[in-house]
Parts: sequence; structure tokens; C-alpha cells
Amino acid sequence: MSPGHKKQVVAAAVREGVCSGRAGCRILGLSRSGYWYRAGERTSRQQQLVQRLHALSDENPRYGHRRILVELKAEGWPIGLRQVRRLRRQEGLRVPPTRRRIPRRGHSTGLPTKATRKNHVWTWGFIADATVRGGALRMLTVLDEHTRECHVLRADRALKSGDVIKLVQAAIIQHGAPEFIRSDNGSEFIAKALQRWLAENQIKTIYIEPGSPWQNGFVESFHGRFRDECLNREQLWTLTEARVVIEDFRIKYNHKRPHSKLGYQTPARFAANLSRSLAPVSPAEPGLPSARDRQPASVVSTSNNHPDRT
Repeated sequence: MSPGHKKQVVAAAVREGVCSGRAGCRILGLSRSGYWYRAGERTSRQQQLVQRLHALSDENPRYGHRRILVELKAEGWPIGLRQVRRLRRQEGLRVPPTRRRIPRRGHSTGLPTKATRKNHVWTWGFIADATVRGGALRMLTVLDEHTRECHVLRADRALKSGDVIKLVQAAIIQHGAPEFIRSDNGSEFIAKALQRWLAENQIKTIYIEPGSPWQNGFVESFHGRFRDECLNREQLWTLTEARVVIEDFRIKYNHKRPHSKLGYQTPARFAANLSRSLAPVSPAEPGLPSARDRQPASVVSTSNNHPDRT
């Protein structure tokens, strides 16, 4: 016979006047606390306690179970520490974790500068994806913040600091060295080998605050366009195919895609116009064609439209 059935038998015996509750519990082997226990009353009391726990947690979101226990005891609740801890765990009441402050690991050698000319400030970053078969793709992006040109967009399974140096060195040979370079605090960008190489080439570093991608907005904006217009539209099966597709996108971005912030010029045309405006002009002699006019038409058109494949 279960305790519930024993309790019913004792209650019936008490109603009929056969025996007292104490005698009935002794005869059937039922504890008196079990006989006098009223489930409805206990449930109602517990519900009130849970409601009060929620109220105190909402009022004091940084209070743990020990401080909540002090508040409840001050209000007269007969409750212990283990019960408070158990009820709070059941109700999902917990103190929100404090966000750990991540220190800036890279040392900036230049002030955060807005680019005002070509090769003034470059920015670089990584974007990750995967091939259809599940292989990892990690891509390095290097941009000129003033002209918006994408100098490097290289995909590989993994890219270390030595790979970054080789890619950026090739871009410098083709486009010239930047004065500043902006990046996050990724391990590739704070590596000692890369720091030495930048110092040897007199390139100053600008590191953004940890967890603040908006401070590197140029590369983040480019990554958004790159993912939307290329990665999300293409099925990349192999690393070789990914490199071809991604390089085609880079060339199209530089030479064919109009950029709204550049007056709907392409980055390559905007950079070319800057170079022409800064080039010294030598007066031509009367009656003689200029140096540009003396060039064959094929040379002129090639110099203006040749894509910068790297």
C-alpha cells in the first residue's frame, strides 16, 4: 500500500470515529508528518516564494543566491541557502556574466588616421568560408582606404604571418608602400616577424580596439559586398576554383564596379585620375604634339585598361 493510500485509510478511520489520526498512523506505519502534509498549501506557498525570487532578481539583477537569501530571511521566509540556489537554478535565474575586457595586443605606432591620399592608409583583414566539400577557406584582404582599390584578395586553406608578408610585399612592389596600415588584433597581424618586417619598411601600424570592427569599417564593408556578390552566389568546389573566382571578382571590383563613395567611378579609374592630377605638367612646344599625343593609340588604351592581375 502506498503512503497516499495509507493516508486515505487513516483519514476515513478518523472521520468514522474508529481511531485517532495518531493511532491510525501507528497502526498502518505512516509518518504523522506525511499524514498532516497538505500538498495544495505547500504548492501555493512555494509559488509565492518563486514569485518573490523573481521579483528580487528583477530588482537586483547583480545579486547572487547569498544576497537573495539575506533579503528573503529579512522578510521572514523560512528558507535555506541550498533551497534558494536550487530554486534559482530551476527558474533560470542567474547573474549575467561580466564581459571580460580584452586587452589590445597589437602596439600602434601611428595615430588613427583618415586616409587623405593614395597609399596613405591601407587596411587589411581576414574573411572565412568553405568549399562545397567542406574544406576551409581563409582569405586575406588588403585595401587602400582612399582609392578603395583591393590590392590583395587571396584564398588559401590557412594563412600565416609569413604568407601575409609575401602577399603584401608583392602588392607594395606593384602599387607602392603605404604610410599606415590598419588592422584588428588577429594573431597574424601581431606576429613578431610581421612587426619586424613593417618596421624595416617604415610602415606604421594602427590597431583597432578589441571587439570594435566598426573601427575598421572599410574592410568590413568590402567583406559584406564580397560575400553578397561572390561567395553567396558561387559554388566553390576546390581551392583552385576558389582562387580563380575570387581573383576575377577582385579585378571586376577594381576595374568595372562603380563605387558610390567615389562618385560612381571604379576604384582603378579614381586612382588613375588622382595620379594624373598629381603628375607635373610640362608645357609642350608650340606646334608640337604632346608626349601623350605622340604615343600610338594601342599603347594609350592598354595603359588605361590593363587589369592589375597579381
